[in-house]
Amino acid sequence: MEATQNKMGTAKMLPLIISMSLPAMFSMLVQALYNVVDSYFVSQVSENALTAVSLAYPIQMLLIAFAVGTSIGINSLIARRLGEGNQEEADSAATHGMFLGVLTWVLFFLFGLFFSGAFIGMYTSDSEIYAGGTSYLSICCIWSLGVFIECNLEKTLQATGNMIWPMIFQLTGAIVNIILDPMFIFGFAFIPQMGVAGAAIATVIGQHAAMVVAIIVVLTKDHAVKIRLRGFRPNWQTIRNIYVVGIPSIIMQAISSVMNIAMNAILVGFSSTAVAVFGIYFKLQSFVFMPVFGLTHGVMPIMGYNYGARNHKRLMSALKIGISIALLIMAVGTVLFWAIPDVFLQIFNASQNMLDIGIPALRTISLCFLPAALGILFSTLFQAVGKGTYSLMISLLRQLIVLVPVAYFLASISVQAVWYAFPIAEVVSFLGSLGFFYRCRRKMLRPLDAPSAA
Repeated sequence: MEATQNKMGTAKMLPLIISMSLPAMFSMLVQALYNVVDSYFVSQVSENALTAVSLAYPIQMLLIAFAVGTSIGINSLIARRLGEGNQEEADSAATHGMFLGVLTWVLFFLFGLFFSGAFIGMYTSDSEIYAGGTSYLSICCIWSLGVFIECNLEKTLQATGNMIWPMIFQLTGAIVNIILDPMFIFGFAFIPQMGVAGAAIATVIGQHAAMVVAIIVVLTKDHAVKIRLRGFRPNWQTIRNIYVVGIPSIIMQAISSVMNIAMNAILVGFSSTAVAVFGIYFKLQSFVFMPVFGLTHGVMPIMGYNYGARNHKRLMSALKIGISIALLIMAVGTVLFWAIPDVFLQIFNASQNMLDIGIPALRTISLCFLPAALGILFSTLFQAVGKGTYSLMISLLRQLIVLVPVAYFLASISVQAVWYAFPIAEVVSFLGSLGFFYRCRRKMLRPLDAPSAA
């Protein structure tokens, strides 16, 4: 345990960030590959099938928002308590992760059971799209326990500096998913052809496989924190401390779901193809954003630990190096989106109409990548030091306050004009994140250098 804690507090920063981030970056690239493969197979069924999955995607994003947001709160609390040397509260936070995972699953179980059809019906009267979207969404929600438990256990270990097992958890889910996708979508041996519903079944089987591996590893191996289920009683102060960061993180990521719902409503006014293009963009951009999110998984516990240990210099070093790596990743993504957008779209069996809409869309939206890199790393810092509300406010600015009204206004011009809302919103939110960063640095970070902190 001591070696793991000392690593985050004493190791040379660049090698430390690389060693802690690479496993998460690799596993998230596999997740991105799954996203693309999943949509690739669905697109071979029909464009309507791809549209159905795209319409269900905002609720999937909402589900992931609850899973990841809660786990970020757990991660932040564990890392800070370990940095302070408070083992008991770190263990308590880890144990509460299992409890909160089950509670959150119940919410989505009920939604999937009773409201999936009503949600899809808001956007389409096409019977094929409605049937596919409803079956896909209900399966993903009703059987979502795996993603909630696995995500909390994954972030628990990442908070201790252990990045290898979380990578294995994610790889397990993604690989199982990729293997099962064509079998359940198109049929194989005794498995009947199930189309869009088959893609959802493959997804939840992969999530549960990852959960089983995570539970076995966390409960049977030695780690820097212990989950103690025997005699467990919910501690409302611990839950509050988790959700001080967790609720802003949930809302911050749920904003993406609301934004997708709003954008689908705007784009469906042009055509179902425009909705499909937007869905494809989100799958493709995951190859760029997922490595950056993997980077933040390595950087955030380092920041949180050193904030708890009152080491301002190492915290800022982690931020600067993290920003540099994120900018490099985003720059490569921007070049590729400008150079070969047609190649990306052809992966999804794109029609000429989809190419006409999609090529300028990918190029235009990718202009937001570089400012997004800065915003993501600043948000990571805010979360690491317990200021999740700052991240929330930036996300509101980026994805609702600026993006949706600008997109709605630009829709009066053309569908191609709508895509410019993304870089406009990203630049505005970056300027806002700078203001929060200087406020945070003045009030929270510079005081760490005071003599009393020695």
